[in-house]
Amino acid sequence: MKLENAIRALAGTLILVSLALAQFVHPGWIWLTAFVGANLLQSAFTGFCPAETVLRKLGVGSSCCTKA
Repeated sequence: MKLENAIRALAGTLILVSLALAQFVHPGWIWLTAFVGANLLQSAFTGFCPAETVLRKLGVGSSCCTKA
């Protein structure tokens, strides 16, 4: 999986999970959704994404062969 796709998948998953937790567990979980949204917004302007750093260290997107 490409790194960019992994970041989008992670962000989408975190948003959906936090919305479900806010609905069924406690409304305070909505802050996780706000955090993910704020992080996406700041990364659009600064180019820095903490999730990218973590995913790179986990080896996502680093393959010896790239598919065309």
